[in-house]
Amino acid sequence: MAAIDQRTEELTQALRTAGVRITRQRKALLEVVAGAEDHPDAVELHRRAVEKMPGISLSTVYRTLTELEAQGVIQRLQFEGEAARFEHTETDHHDHMIDVETGEVVEFRSERIEALQAEIAAAMGYEIVRHRLELYVRRKPSGG
Repeated sequence: MAAIDQRTEELTQALRTAGVRITRQRKALLEVVAGAEDHPDAVELHRRAVEKMPGISLSTVYRTLTELEAQGVIQRLQFEGEAARFEHTETDHHDHMIDVETGEVVEFRSERIEALQAEIAAAMGYEIVRHRLELYVRRKPSGG
């Protein structure tokens, strides 16, 4: 089973568990969410879903995303000054860089940062349960 098909099935099962009826519109939205490799907001997910299934309402998108988040299969990302964006929770831990000029979101992972965070927490008598790191960046000007 392809990764997107498997992810779609997991999202579908999460909604069924919550008692949400799987309509054709929701099925189209779930396929869009499952296939998203970026960090789309609800409006962008709606636009993509309408391409697959005209007639899906933005309110259906919001309700479905809220339920998927409640079921723990997607994560809401709230970056400064932007609409909430969404990503799958099945991905390995990573952090985000947000380009303040373009809005582009870049995922990254740094073992050095992970180790330093754990070291700081331990030095203060804590252990990390979970964390999220967001770096707000802009490209350096090229040239000398």
